[in-house]
Formats: sequence, C-alpha cells, structure tokens
Amino acid sequence: MILENDRYTYRVTWAEEDNEYVGLCVEFPSLSWLASTPEAALDGIRQVTADVVADLEASGELVPEPIAVRQYSGKFMVQIPPGLHRRLALEAAEAGVSLDRLASAKLSQ
Repeated sequence: MILENDRYTYRVTWAEEDNEYVGLCVEFPSLSWLASTPEAALDGIRQVTADVVADLEASGELVPEPIAVRQYSGKFMVQIPPGLHRRLALEAAEAGVSLDRLASAKLSQ
C-alpha cells in the first residue's frame, strides 16, 4: 500500500558502502530502503513510509506533516559572531541595501 496523497520528500542516492541505491524520506530520517535500482529504492522507501504512517495513525501518534505543505513565515533568526555581523552590516551599507536583503541574497546563492 502506498499513501494515496503522498506529499513526503524523498531522495534516492548511491550508497557506496552498501553497493546499492538507498531511498530516504526527509520527514522520517530514521527510515531507509536499499535496492539495486533507483526506482526500486524509491518504491521501497515510499512503501516503508506508508507502513509507518499507517502504524502511527493506528496507534494515535502524531504523523509528521510533509514539508511540502507546511507554511513558512519567511523569517528565521540566526546568531553569528559580532565581527561577522559588523562586516556584513558594512557590506550592506556600502551596497546601499538592508542587512536583511544582503543576507537573503547571500543565502540564495
């Protein structure tokens, strides 16, 4: 059984130590599935995720919300060393932009 409206985030990558592809689900970092092809790894991790979601629902436990449907405010706070803060503030002033705009531009690179 695969989830009907599966909106979880999956990744398939090569696992050199296992000599196979590994399927991963971002919202369930403890889950993985090894397979000889990328397609089989994706199918496997989707099945394991569906089984875990069904078990969580059956036991009344909280099911992680898919990242794709989460709402984000666009704000987050980061602490940096004072010297870096000063250097970035100077760079923003010299560029004639706000520190927020400068940080956003640097993060989007």
